[in-house]
Formats: sequence, structure tokens, C-alpha cells
Amino acid sequence: MNILTIGGSDPSSGAGIQSDIKTFSDLGCHGFTVITAITSQNSSKYKKTEPVSAKMVSSQIDAIFSDFKVDAIKIGMVFNSEIIKILNKKLKDFDVPKILDPVIKSTTGGVLLEKNALNDLKKFLLPICDVITPNKNEAEILTKIKINSKKDLLECSKEFQKLGISNVIITGMEFEKEKISDIVFEDSKSYQVKSKKINSINHGSGCTYSSALTVALSKGNNLKNSVKFAKRYSLNSIKNATKIGKGITLTKSKEDPLKKKLQNEITNFISMKDSYKLIPECQTNFVFSERKPKKTKDVLGVQGRLVKAGNAVLIAGNLEYNGSKHVATALVTISKKFPDICSAINLKFDQDSLRKLTKKGLKIVSYDRKKEPTKSKKKDGSSISWGVENAIKKSKIMPDVIYHKGDFGKEPMILIFGADPSDVMKKVRKIF
Repeated sequence: MNILTIGGSDPSSGAGIQSDIKTFSDLGCHGFTVITAITSQNSSKYKKTEPVSAKMVSSQIDAIFSDFKVDAIKIGMVFNSEIIKILNKKLKDFDVPKILDPVIKSTTGGVLLEKNALNDLKKFLLPICDVITPNKNEAEILTKIKINSKKDLLECSKEFQKLGISNVIITGMEFEKEKISDIVFEDSKSYQVKSKKINSINHGSGCTYSSALTVALSKGNNLKNSVKFAKRYSLNSIKNATKIGKGITLTKSKEDPLKKKLQNEITNFISMKDSYKLIPECQTNFVFSERKPKKTKDVLGVQGRLVKAGNAVLIAGNLEYNGSKHVATALVTISKKFPDICSAINLKFDQDSLRKLTKKGLKIVSYDRKKEPTKSKKKDGSSISWGVENAIKKSKIMPDVIYHKGDFGKEPMILIFGADPSDVMKKVRKIF
């Protein structure tokens, strides 16, 4: 996915453009940037802001749009009315998810939006965006409603919707002891996403949250799942915040090496010519785990699968542990006998693919789904385990491929296994 972030430059990399790029990269996306202002700040003090001219902001946007496909846009610091009006002109007809993080003041005390630009922010940016993510203070300033109760929150959300934005996430609310809630108003419904309170002051958590939310929405997740993902990701960055300067800590995501490896090979898979031809009707998942996973919750997979869209393959969801059910179950089952297998992908059944894999010397085994006992069929999640166990029962050598030809109402399938995602991809490429 390619995501454009529009905002201010933070030389400390704690927030702003630099923080967004770190988040996008960590989540396997390419980040484009349009800089609206240059700030001079560190972990202790906010010193100065110098806005970029509206003409230059316009030129940056044109440079991106004329060359690249953009899947989502995050808007942060906009600073003045001139920039706001240019953003309205350039973005209002651009049909991708647009997420507005209406930053007004930084944690270190800097003014990120001129007072006389507040009305223009409401008039020109809110109506063209899909989601807004203010904290309590920002929501109060934008709606002029003091928030002291859940009733006030409802009135606040209604005011936002009057201003033209239907999806509102008010972050960091404390209505329960030791709990932090993000209150979501999605069109006509509302709900909370809660977590334990982390007692710390940090720089960058708001940017991290809205960036992770943008990534999740760009991948086709619904708003509720995207909010849950963003909250988990930002909480992780707060827990791992580090004190590298003389002032407050800077948020930092703890990199998961498994995610990085799997994301890289998923990118290679979807970029491969004709990969869409390998996607079955039930779609594809690509999974990875440490050695000897005990349950599917130990296996990393694509929450919404890899889906065929015309002649392309899209990632319809985030990489999550327990993100896959069937392919993860196959991996858990086979790793009990062959613990060196830590990754797998499911592909469309095709006799020509099997012939090519056989010709390349891969070890291939199969099972007959028509022979599956009724008891196994009735027990949820048992069919995959039964099939894999039967396929490898007599195998002394670790198989590369397991396939079955389907059954009534059951699509035939090819599963390719490997030591890691790159090993799996080496085998997938042999089909072509």
C-alpha cells in the first residue's frame, strides 16, 4: 500500500512526518510526504514554526499524484488557512480514505494551528475527510462543547457530523479508573475501544495512532477493526517509548521480525506477474510462526486474506497473530511432525501447477477429503487437521506441498510449506 501523509516536519522524529513514515514502514507500506511546515523542536521544548508556502504544498501534491498510486491520505499539521484551502482544492475529489488528525498544540507546547485558521479547518477540511481523530482537548476546541460526560461526547459527535464528517474517534477518554477509551461514532452508531491506562507522558502517540489507523483503512478493514488495530499498535509504541533526549520519552514501536519477513514476502507475492491466477475462490492466506506453534494464536497471518481484484492481488487486512484459521491450522498440524516448517500459503488447485512443482523436484503428498469421517466434518476446525495428518502419516521426508481435490461444497486446494516465507516463495515461483 502507498500512503500519503500531509503534515509538519519534526526534527526529533518523535511526531509529525517522520513519525508517520516510521509507522508506515513498520507496517509494510510505502509513505509519501507533503510537508506543510518546518518545526524546530526536541523532547524538551518547542521552539519555532516556519510554514511552507501554499504554492509549494500544491506543487508537492501534484508531484505525488502525477506519478504514484495513493491508497490513503493522512492529514496532520496544516498550520494556516492558505494551506487548508489548497488541501481542499487538491484533495476534495480524490476518492481514497482520508483521515484527519486535527493537531492544534504539541505535547512540548508548540502551536500547530493558527487561531484564525480554526474556522477554515472546519469549513474546508472536515467535509472532505472520512474520519477525524481528535483527543478530548481538540474535540472541545473544534466543537466548542466541554466534555465532562458521555452525554457531552454524544453532543460533540453530533456537532462534528453537522460540520460534514460522519466518522468521529475521540481518543484518550477516561471514564473508568485505570482505563482509557477511544469513543467511536460511526455514522449513526457508537462504541468504545478500551485499554489499560499507561501512566506516562510521551511525544508522538497521537501521530502513531492516526497513522496506524490510516494503514488499516487503506487495506480494506472496516472502521471498528481499524480502530482496534490502531489502539493496539499505539499502545505498543507507548509501552516501548524511550528516553533518548533530556525531556519526555518518544514513542517507539517494537519491531516484530516475523512481521517484517512475512510482509516482505507478501509484497513479493502480490508483485509477481500473474499471481492473481493462483488465488482460489476462498482467497489466500500466507502465514508464519516461530518453531512448533501450539495454536493458531501463535501464527501470524493476514486477517482479511489476500484477495483477487481483477488482474491484481490486494491485501485485505492487517498482519495479526490468529489472523488466519485454516492455513494456520495446517501449519500447526504439520509442524508437530516436521518442526522446521514455519510458514505456509494456500493456492488455487491446478493440475498444471502440480506438474511443474513435481518436475522441479518438490516433495508432494495429498489426501482425499471424501474419506473424511463424519465426526471430523461436524467438529469446527477439524477438517484441516485431519487432512494434513492423513497426508503426512506415512511421510518420513518433510513435504513441500499438500493438496486435495475437494469434496461436495469443498474447494480443492494446494498448500505450500517452507522453513520461512522466503522459502515458501521460492517454491511458489517454480509454478511460473
